[in-house]
Amino acid sequence: MDVVAIIIAAAIVGGVGLFIGFFLGISGEKFKVEVDEREEAILGVLPGNNCGGCGYAGCSGLAAAIVKGEAPVGGCPVGGTLVSEKVGEIMGVAAGESTRMTAFVKCAGNCEKANQDYHYTGVEDCSAQAFVPGGGAKSCNYGCLGYGSCVKACPFDAIHIVDGIALVDKEACKACGKCVAACPKNLIELVPYESKHLVQCSSKDKGKDVMKACSVGCIGCHLCEKNCKFDAVHVTDNIAYIDQNKCTGCGVCAEKCPKKIIL
Repeated sequence: MDVVAIIIAAAIVGGVGLFIGFFLGISGEKFKVEVDEREEAILGVLPGNNCGGCGYAGCSGLAAAIVKGEAPVGGCPVGGTLVSEKVGEIMGVAAGESTRMTAFVKCAGNCEKANQDYHYTGVEDCSAQAFVPGGGAKSCNYGCLGYGSCVKACPFDAIHIVDGIALVDKEACKACGKCVAACPKNLIELVPYESKHLVQCSSKDKGKDVMKACSVGCIGCHLCEKNCKFDAVHVTDNIAYIDQNKCTGCGVCAEKCPKKIIL
């Protein structure tokens, strides 16, 4: 073995390595992108779930948008008021009060209360039900299909299928909105955490058709609307809606509802 040849080869390899390192170092300094210190500070106080509930590609995307003025300091639905206040301090602006939100499933038609047109065996995915007869086995075309697309979408383990319908754990829910986007029936919405009365139905069918499909569906009888003294309840397209800004939580609507569908 020629020792001189080995030394020369090692020197060449070492020299090339040093040159490449020097070149990369110079290039890194010349082409580096300056990051606003506030962006890094905001990223440090965000939860780091990268759920996308804010509408940006993860926490880093939101942090960059806040610094640029493209997103509000309270743009993180997961962090809530505490995180908003910290981000506000970093940005030097008042965070303002934020309302804690939670997901709500507008369906109470579980296995016992909702009728089935047939027994379904196949892919257990809510979106896939669009390709089966009647949009699913459940008689109510508006009801929860119960195959858990929302469960798979939730990064916080806050929603589960219980007795054939999706139920939300309010304490675990961070209102990121992923379950809302995942539900093909548009049954899930974000509502104030403190909401005292909500209509757990989405059917727009007429009363007689609702009763054929589900024992607890809203029949659009207007009793809740007629008895509300605060103009907070209205029946539109055969389904009752409660304006949470007007609702005082008196409970009259729930008391008068013959189907007991107002929680």
